[in-house]
Amino acid sequence: MLLDYEGKVSEKEIKENAEIIPLKIVNKNKDSLNKLIHGENINVMKTLIEDYGLKGKVDLVYIDPPFSTKNVFKIGDLRANTISSSHSDQIAYSDSLTGSEFIEFLRERLVLIKDLMSKNSSIYLHIDYKIGHYVKIIMDEIFGYDNFRADIARIKCNPKNFKRKSYGNIKDMILFYSKSKNYTWNDPRIPFTNKDIERLFKKLDENGRRYTTVPLHAPGETKDGPTGQKWKGMYPPKGRHWRSNPIELDKLEEQGLIEWSKNGVPRKKIYAEDKIAQGKVLQDIWEYKDSQTPSYPTQKNLDLLKLIISASSNPGDLVLDAFCGSGTTLVASQGLGRNWIGIDSSENAIKVSKERLSKVSGTLFSPKVEYSLLESVKI
Repeated sequence: MLLDYEGKVSEKEIKENAEIIPLKIVNKNKDSLNKLIHGENINVMKTLIEDYGLKGKVDLVYIDPPFSTKNVFKIGDLRANTISSSHSDQIAYSDSLTGSEFIEFLRERLVLIKDLMSKNSSIYLHIDYKIGHYVKIIMDEIFGYDNFRADIARIKCNPKNFKRKSYGNIKDMILFYSKSKNYTWNDPRIPFTNKDIERLFKKLDENGRRYTTVPLHAPGETKDGPTGQKWKGMYPPKGRHWRSNPIELDKLEEQGLIEWSKNGVPRKKIYAEDKIAQGKVLQDIWEYKDSQTPSYPTQKNLDLLKLIISASSNPGDLVLDAFCGSGTTLVASQGLGRNWIGIDSSENAIKVSKERLSKVSGTLFSPKVEYSLLESVKI
């Protein structure tokens, strides 16, 4: 499926029209991959590809582009300013593009981003619910429908009491795509709550340990092979097969991990303590509310970025944020042992990012290692 609109150009034209420019790298250290760059991101990315040899080198991308709101954001509009007052009333950025003009603006940058991404790379694009469905079609076109991984709903705030003829909006969306089927994935888990344990593990054994049971068979008939054979004098139900071969089923019974119903149906015991150790699979609704005292308009939750970076990259990988704003992606990457590149065309965004990075140990803005802003990720 393709989205057709006025002003849409070919990918070849996008790459040819982007310019190679001298980069304004704020932190100058030739021995480091880490770069905070002031400039128009499409030209910066073309330069990183052509002059810096970074084509296919970026392992993870997170971007939080403008949301097509028609607003001008000022640092002085913040409820509480946590950065130096010297630039507190200046414009952070202007979000003036709308409709097809905005979609093409974003598409052009995604084309260059894809070229920078490695074969194991993923991209998380943070966008607003009003325009996000159009953006998904563009991402399907660029990255491939088969490489769509998730549409994550991010709860961003508490419910508001706005008087309007619609439902209240407390979420935005994060579109998660990979460049190929072989992408980095660290299977993030979260702890089970007490309510989870009581709901999922309702049975108690003779020692008071919580457990539940699951069938010993699975869909799909297997006529050949051990999982289709008799066990304890019975075949698996029609159209199904044993989950394990009879030898393994015997071992489970010896360990006391099979429970027989009154009707003689065997089921495997699953103990809560075993599942608790593994953690609960993270779902696609996340509650990461934004700070009420941000350093920069639209500054995102630090724990949100820690989760994304931990899930889809490894220590030493290179993370790109082409709309870095307040630098949250860079701060999180630094604290988690990743390399990073941040790009923004706003001088104030660069100032805020630099100030925040200067407080993180090991950055090129902090000559003395004083302290770390981040602890090890907890998800």
